[in-house]
Amino acid sequence: MRRITIKHLETVVAVAENGTIAAAADVLNVTAAALTSRIKLLEDDVGVALFDRAGGRLRLTAAGQEVVNIATRIDRLMAELKATLSAHKDKNSGRVTIGVASTAKYFAPRLIASFARGHPRTEIAVTVGNRATIVAALRDQSVDLALMGFPPAEVACRSEVFGPHPQVIAAPPGHPMTKRVGLARDELRFEPFIVREGGSGTRRNFDAFFEGLAMQPARVHIEIGSNETVKQAVMAGLGITLISAHTIEAEVEDGRIAILDVIGMPVMREWHVVRPAAREPSPAARAMWDFILSDGRGFLPKIALPVK
Repeated sequence: MRRITIKHLETVVAVAENGTIAAAADVLNVTAAALTSRIKLLEDDVGVALFDRAGGRLRLTAAGQEVVNIATRIDRLMAELKATLSAHKDKNSGRVTIGVASTAKYFAPRLIASFARGHPRTEIAVTVGNRATIVAALRDQSVDLALMGFPPAEVACRSEVFGPHPQVIAAPPGHPMTKRVGLARDELRFEPFIVREGGSGTRRNFDAFFEGLAMQPARVHIEIGSNETVKQAVMAGLGITLISAHTIEAEVEDGRIAILDVIGMPVMREWHVVRPAAREPSPAARAMWDFILSDGRGFLPKIALPVK
């Protein structure tokens, strides 16, 4: 097999994205005949078909999809190389990609904005998603670092703690238990709970806190994949929830959500900054990592918690 070039990879990606030779040829600014010849030579060279030809459109075969996957990774690495070389030329410039777990989005923008003001020539790309999304980004090394609660055990990462992450039981302000002090954990087992989806960090905290307690299955009756929707459901009176205190700062301050005084609460977890272990951070990523460790705690929401 002759050496495959970047041009070959660009050809396969363009045809896959556009569906026809003619459309891909327009994008690449070459003739359709030249593109057809290029694909045929490539398929002859590698010995497998990269496209299924049916109905006037070209669809990737399994082998073709692998080519596109590799091409995407190469594009990402080339962008990383460009940013790294730029950063070595100018220590105050470069590019850094940061993944933000959805629970961290309530303070991450302030943190990132402060870093950006101090590093005006650094390009910053932000990905916000649930735990599965951020773990996948760390696995694929599509982010330089991430802000999250639990570092993933399933991905080789380096992590450090930069601040506390309290977990509380939240209820609508008119709930009868808001007037109680020192609620026992088992008093909550008959309450209708609104919980995050399985696999999320918040759901993991819920399962850990109520482990061994015979909850009423029918009362754990709403499962939602968004902190915002969980909060709206609590405010609507649909139930109570175990949630990060840092996600309800505004609602508690405005009196739209109340924190129950429960024995054993708040459960104090930690915020971590995480990066792929196999990837040496660029100067820009290293600068953000250091900034988070030195200043990140100061951007965490301030919320009054029950005094124990």
